[in-house]
Amino acid sequence: MKLKFVYLFFFGMALYLGLNSFVENNPYFIITTKDVEVKVPAGFPKPVYDFKENKVTPEGFVLGRKLFYDPILSADSSVSCAFCHQRIAAFAHIDHTLSHGINGLIGNRNVPPLQNLIWQQNFMWDGAINHLEVQPLAPLTNSQEMGESLKHTLEKLQRNKTYVDDFYAVFKDTAITSENLLKALAQFTSLMISANSKFDKYQRGEEEFTEHELSGLKLFRAHCENCHKEPLFTDNTFRNIGIKPDTALRDSGRIKLTGVVDDYMKFKVPGLRNVAMTYPYMHDGRFRTLQQVLKHYADGVFYTNYDKSIEKNVGLTNQEQSDIITFLKTLTDEQFLHDRRFADPNFR
Repeated sequence: MKLKFVYLFFFGMALYLGLNSFVENNPYFIITTKDVEVKVPAGFPKPVYDFKENKVTPEGFVLGRKLFYDPILSADSSVSCAFCHQRIAAFAHIDHTLSHGINGLIGNRNVPPLQNLIWQQNFMWDGAINHLEVQPLAPLTNSQEMGESLKHTLEKLQRNKTYVDDFYAVFKDTAITSENLLKALAQFTSLMISANSKFDKYQRGEEEFTEHELSGLKLFRAHCENCHKEPLFTDNTFRNIGIKPDTALRDSGRIKLTGVVDDYMKFKVPGLRNVAMTYPYMHDGRFRTLQQVLKHYADGVFYTNYDKSIEKNVGLTNQEQSDIITFLKTLTDEQFLHDRRFADPNFR
């Protein structure tokens, strides 16, 4: 029995060390300088985010990824950024209508996907945040999400020797500051660039569209592109698309931020890349499917003071709606969804 125990012990240790050696030396898990090069896709505009103030390095990217997946950022160490922003859903949240956080609390709005963030001037459904590096503060300090304070977050990280070493390797400072915490997260999220879908390959002449995909593209450009402009498939404005306020949430949109009457029920126009993967839809997740979204526009039952540009969608036939959805599915970027760089480092 004793010899069997010794054998199993050493076998287990060998297996542990072997697996760790595999992880450390497997190219899949290694981030190089080439991996963090910022490449603006052809046809895309100049990024809004200024990389000169926060150059992405392999060490900074890895630190940002580690923080993104670490629940230490929440008040009770139970919720990470990735808890709501799921990689397989283009970093949206497909298993809940609304965000949810510590103690099983439910938030007030649907979780938007994280992609092509460096081209955004405003963040959140109402545009309350105007800088990529500041954006994490909203969920971090939200009592219904991560429920933490910035001060206590920094204290927890400072007590962690591994994090002290990680931050020093990136920023050459043993003191972990809020600025460097937010810059590290931005180094990770800024590289979440989606630009290699079937649509992109079609545009580059690398793939052909089917009859229904071509029909859907034509219909989309005629009916939807006023708000969802290529190549990002958003114009980054705020619009009232004629949906009624949820009677439980009573979310009146951007007016809560600006106080401007005209902003009543206005929410940010979302980008549509990977839209087939980022359900549910709308600020409150009221629509589970793309079919429901198209039906909302086609039926023409719009609530007060809506953007009149959406009236061109009224009366779309079932086949036209189906073709538009078929086209929208060509915006799914498998390369982005399975990009090894964004994988959870805790599950190797």
